[in-house]
Amino acid sequence: MEKSLPLHLLHVHSFSIIINRSHAILHSIAIAFLIYYRISFLLQETRTRTIPTLSWLVIFASELLLSFTWLLTQAYRWRPVSRSVFPERLPSDDKLPSIDVFICTADPDKEPTVEVMNTVISAMALDYPPKKLHVYFSDDAGSAVTLSCMKEAWNFARGAFNLLYVISSIVVSSDFKSEKYEAFKERVRRAKEGAAISNRGDHPSLIQVIQDHNTNEELQEDQVRMPLLVYVAREKGPSHHHNFKAGALNVLLRVSAIMSNSPYILVLDCDMYCNDPTSARQAMCCHFDPQISSSLAFVQFPQTFRNISNDDIYDSQIRFIFKINWFGLDGLRGPVLSGTNFYIKREALFGSFSKKEGITLMELRRSFGQSNEFIKTLGQDYNHTLLNDGESSTMLLEEAKVLASCSYENQTTWGTKVGFRYFCVVEDYFTGYTLHCKGWKSVYLYPPRAQFMGTSTTNFNEQCTQWTRWSSGLVHVAMSRFCPLIYGPRRMSLLQSMGYAEQAFMPLFSCLPLWGFALIPQICLLNGIPLFPEVSDPIFGIYLFIFVSALSKHLHEVLVTGGQIQTWRNEWRIWMMKSVSSFSYGSLNAILNKLGMREASFLPTNKVADDEQVKLYETGTFDFRAATVFLAPFVTIILVNVAGFVGGVVRIMVLDNGDHWQKLFGQMFLSFYILIMNYAVIEGMVIRKDKASISSSVTLLSAVVSVIILSVGSAILC
Repeated sequence: MEKSLPLHLLHVHSFSIIINRSHAILHSIAIAFLIYYRISFLLQETRTRTIPTLSWLVIFASELLLSFTWLLTQAYRWRPVSRSVFPERLPSDDKLPSIDVFICTADPDKEPTVEVMNTVISAMALDYPPKKLHVYFSDDAGSAVTLSCMKEAWNFARGAFNLLYVISSIVVSSDFKSEKYEAFKERVRRAKEGAAISNRGDHPSLIQVIQDHNTNEELQEDQVRMPLLVYVAREKGPSHHHNFKAGALNVLLRVSAIMSNSPYILVLDCDMYCNDPTSARQAMCCHFDPQISSSLAFVQFPQTFRNISNDDIYDSQIRFIFKINWFGLDGLRGPVLSGTNFYIKREALFGSFSKKEGITLMELRRSFGQSNEFIKTLGQDYNHTLLNDGESSTMLLEEAKVLASCSYENQTTWGTKVGFRYFCVVEDYFTGYTLHCKGWKSVYLYPPRAQFMGTSTTNFNEQCTQWTRWSSGLVHVAMSRFCPLIYGPRRMSLLQSMGYAEQAFMPLFSCLPLWGFALIPQICLLNGIPLFPEVSDPIFGIYLFIFVSALSKHLHEVLVTGGQIQTWRNEWRIWMMKSVSSFSYGSLNAILNKLGMREASFLPTNKVADDEQVKLYETGTFDFRAATVFLAPFVTIILVNVAGFVGGVVRIMVLDNGDHWQKLFGQMFLSFYILIMNYAVIEGMVIRKDKASISSSVTLLSAVVSVIILSVGSAILC
């Protein structure tokens, strides 16, 4: 019997593997020599040391942390792979499984309503059998205007479907200027402008089916069946923790289970519309592949953003994750769950309880709650109730309200053992981590055409706010009993554990050494204390090799992924700026949370575009209209480095005895490199006078702090 053609193929990047492993060997040898040099100094007798031990130890610790972080990143480069799929080889539509689409929104003032409705329309327009497609929209604000706009979106989509529009034209894009769509946008805007202040506080649960999925209704000749569309506003009460996005997703899991109970779920951020309607069929090529389907938990697509400029000064596209890291993890057991754009198997979130023999109803209730209707959905033979008459619809909606209530999860394992996990604010990372620890796999699809298009943050303040939240959640996992370096290796491969550990420790292991390198050498430079080998010392060549090796490898990866030299520069700069601001605050929040001194918080990212901010971003100009707590750290560092560099130059010119410059060259070059890479900050302080420049109050505050750092640091370290 002839073997059937594969639904998808795996391509190993052999040439990249050779380059990555060769570079890793050479870089590791250089790091070993660096460590030997540092340790040999510490083994000297105390009376023969000419350099303060504390300064040496701080720099050594910073070098070790960066080296360890680099080691962890090698997991991404060990075996990068890519995949191609063949949707035309899928079985006929009647044999395809049904899909539930989850879309979450939290704040209509920060998430543009028109873009949110575009996402809803595009989800209904997926190239998939409409009767097998069900869209669930979670509105955590419980906003009446959002519900009204949902109905407008439904009416527009129904008209578009019934006129037999081409599906790709319904996927709203910037050049879709039909008269009907413009009228729809205007109605949404009017509804938003005339609305009262959104209720983000306490409100009861509200479940409304925008379309009555009436199977008895005869479709007219010019009509096309529409997917089910359901509005869900879960109950919010003052005495209940709502668990942020993970809590909203778990409510959708329960509500959708009794209405459609599809075996596969697509999760989308509210601004991430379906750019290519074929994503569902592409994902099914992996879920249907007999070689991986039994252990495959989810198919992850990249996040692609439509508002990225050519310069991308804030690294808003997060290139290193979606164009490097996830390909590497796919060569292990799969990428991390990335918050949006993934097709996940419902069974992976619930567990296959129907296969467990002897499990009692009481045990199921302890895990999933008291709803008998929901517990029935766990069985393989469950047939969901269709909304085909008034009485059954009313009963089903009342049951759905119970499932969306605040108290339903009390004394259950929701968020701990079933559903999306509540352990930290990065619910996607931790849920994917838990699934991989249980033996599930994932795959990464990066098709030539972007399957989903969203809106990224394009101003520094929102970037910092977003990364502070992410950093807090990641470091929280790193410091917990679920630490990937301890909990992971017993449940997954060492390389995959390293990948998860790199993400968890990245904020902490970036901010600590960056503060060390940005302050300690400069303080010692002002005091004439060398911390790096002389230029004539062979060990200096080791430092030079490590520096050039890291920069050139990064540049190579930027260029092969379609970036430019300015992309390379921007990524280094924004990494420095985030390390001393967002990563530092996020790590501190996680530590305080661990000590019980601070509760976790979740601030939705503001996606409302400001014309002036957008113009600055598109022209590659930094917008420094950010909170002082984000600006002051790196402005302080710039001032310290200016003082260190100028002081070093003066010291060499005045006190040079022939070889003094050789001893201090490493520190002077480090300060010079920091200043050159962050010239935009200097420009914002000194040259620019526009509204988006760094305010004089921030500069003055940073100057005072820098003087204190230099004075106290000199007294302690020197």
